Amino acid sequence: MIVRPLAIGALLAVCAVASATAQSDTQGVTYRAPSGATLRLILDSANVGPDISLGELTFPPNGDSGEHAHGAIEIFYVLSGELEHVVNGKSQLLKPGMVGYVKPPDKIRHKTGPSGAKVIVMWVPGAEAGKIIARWTREP
Repeated sequence: MIVRPLAIGALLAVCAVASATAQSDTQGVTYRAPSGATLRLILDSANVGPDISLGELTFPPNGDSGEHAHGAIEIFYVLSGELEHVVNGKSQLLKPGMVGYVKPPDKIRHKTGPSGAKVIVMWVPGAEAGKIIARWTREP
């Protein structure tokens, strides 16, 4: 599903807060999925509590996450590239400046073309990020 002005405003407000409270130029911890996707987790239970997690997620070119579900609302704001956002079998192509989201128990699939994609991702409640990174490898 695509959401425009209200969701974009809320997401940008969260990003502005994250930017304003940055403690260093290398904020966050980066994790790598077996698929090659990377997640730089910026806000999580360690700094804002359990209500939200926010990160920068980079999908590699020609990627396909496979169909899966989350136990939380997942919101993407596309920074670069294109992300095919498939919710319950319905596909929408998200381009820079667009927002997509999914709610439990929806099924989601993320697909990229030759340029990959970079997004800001938010999970509400935030514990979902911990479940995801538990299967990924922490980068040095």
